[in-house]
Amino acid sequence: MKSNNTRKNNLMKREYDFSKAIRGKFYRKGAELHLPIYLDAKVQAKLERLARKNGKELGEMVNQLVQKEMELIEKLT
Repeated sequence: MKSNNTRKNNLMKREYDFSKAIRGKFYRKGAELHLPIYLDAKVQAKLERLARKNGKELGEMVNQLVQKEMELIEKLT
């Protein structure tokens, strides 16, 4: 048997009651999802400096970098 302290630290219950749930309550057809991207602190700081130097937003800089990387990968495969 688990101790009370261990039980409190569990994030999941053993069982959930979905009997009153509504299917698709938050579904939105055609909704665009924007994935959060988490960068290493040093990488982010360097990209922020480069973006400022080039007069661009950080998101624009990251998108350009990822696009060029994908183009390079496609050429190599």
